Amino acid sequence: MFLTLTLLRKGIPGKQWIGKYRRPRQITWQMKRNTLTHLEREAENEYWISRPYMTPEQEYGHAAERRAQNWLQIKEAKFVNFPKHKHITDHLSHLKITKTW
Repeated sequence: MFLTLTLLRKGIPGKQWIGKYRRPRQITWQMKRNTLTHLEREAENEYWISRPYMTPEQEYGHAAERRAQNWLQIKEAKFVNFPKHKHITDHLSHLKITKTW
């Protein structure tokens, strides 16, 4: 039964480019070229990543001051639009109108 279906099948069932029984894509020279350039780029990235810019001793705490300055700028930016402090007497001052003593 399966041999008959295989021999008499005229096409790929369903969508031809997706699924379990999909049609394989032809590998073109552009695909090979793009893969080679991608692999070369990846090899160059690995080369540069494998050589650190700073030693671990230099790297330790090198950005602490910059991070502290950034944090202060963020805090100041939050408090720029913050309203001034109001006391309870400011809120209730309108109640003293009829007070005579």
